[in-house]
Amino acid sequence: MADQMQWTNALSTRPSLEAAISEVVEEASRKLSSKANLGIVFISSAFTSEYSRFLPLLAQKLDVPVLIGCSGGGVVGTSSSGEAQELEDEAALSLTLACLPEVNIHPFHVVAEELPDLDSSPNAWTDLIKVPPNPTPQFILLSGNVASGINNLLKGLDFAYPGSVTVGGQASGGIGSRIALFCNDKLYTEGTVGVALTGNITLDTIVAQGCRPIGTPQQISQCDRNIILEIEDKVPLVALRDLIASLSEEEKILAQNSLFVGVAMNEFKQDLQQGDFLIRNILGVDPAAGAIAVGDYLRPGQRLQFHLRDAQTSAQDLEFLLNQYQQEHALDSSAVGALMFSCLGRGKGLYGKPNFDSELFSRYVKDMPLGGFFCNGEIGPVGDSTFVHGFTSVFAIFRENK
Repeated sequence: MADQMQWTNALSTRPSLEAAISEVVEEASRKLSSKANLGIVFISSAFTSEYSRFLPLLAQKLDVPVLIGCSGGGVVGTSSSGEAQELEDEAALSLTLACLPEVNIHPFHVVAEELPDLDSSPNAWTDLIKVPPNPTPQFILLSGNVASGINNLLKGLDFAYPGSVTVGGQASGGIGSRIALFCNDKLYTEGTVGVALTGNITLDTIVAQGCRPIGTPQQISQCDRNIILEIEDKVPLVALRDLIASLSEEEKILAQNSLFVGVAMNEFKQDLQQGDFLIRNILGVDPAAGAIAVGDYLRPGQRLQFHLRDAQTSAQDLEFLLNQYQQEHALDSSAVGALMFSCLGRGKGLYGKPNFDSELFSRYVKDMPLGGFFCNGEIGPVGDSTFVHGFTSVFAIFRENK
């Protein structure tokens, strides 16, 4: 009988890097009955000055064929008592080890200059990643800043690997801190590191963008790249002012600072609900023309709906999606572990208390080892496409596909 898939996480808050590494390696290794073939590590920016020492020190304690990881302004892990924890603004190390016996694990590092043109063939992308499109791979990506080419990489992977699921986040640090990306024994400061997983593995995703819709969906009748010129043949700013006038006093106050645009990802779905929209920032308005600029390219015919975001809405959005996931997978016991990629703008700063998202996740998806970090941008799918998000928590749940 083949070995079963195993997944575990260990967390350390030791201020000494050597002590933190020893603690997580010993604890994570002890929980596995077979040798791990994948390691995923997140190190807090409190260790910024020691990033160059990290991989050599880790290699002295841990022998794993594939390892990826990055730095984070905070890290997420599972305490020795089995509780999920989000550690912000303190020294912390989170190590996930997985034994994936019927899974091919292919690590890679790519930089923006290597990316094919977006009008290239799928072969250009599969040649870059060096993984065939069949069987369908699942991707975990950890990238540097926007200059890493992450947006184009996501478009290329969606194009070349239809049906694949991609999750991850952009590495982060404290104010003025450097970032670090790890791939096997190499430390990088730019580009994207990742793994492609093929074989007996499936990724389920929960992408909680933390918003709720207001008003009704409306169709874009005219736009220029990211500028909305007409909605339902009306001046966008007039339509928005009419909508705000209809809101409650509390919502009007919220709309002054926390108003967003949701772009419907399914052009055929009639009954649009939470989770059907890609949330994007409103970048500005042109009072003279009545146009609205948003943080993504649009096209005429797309439907949009304005959204609001606050702590209560964010909590309700995540709970709605977790409840939905729990109901859909009530009879499925094949999930073994999870990763969490959460925005630096969530956590204690949003909710006023620690561990909110991770504790809520653990309430619905029980006894699940959880690792992760706080990102500068979160990577996850909405509809059939993958995006970099903001103010979002992306959960990836790993299970056998048999």
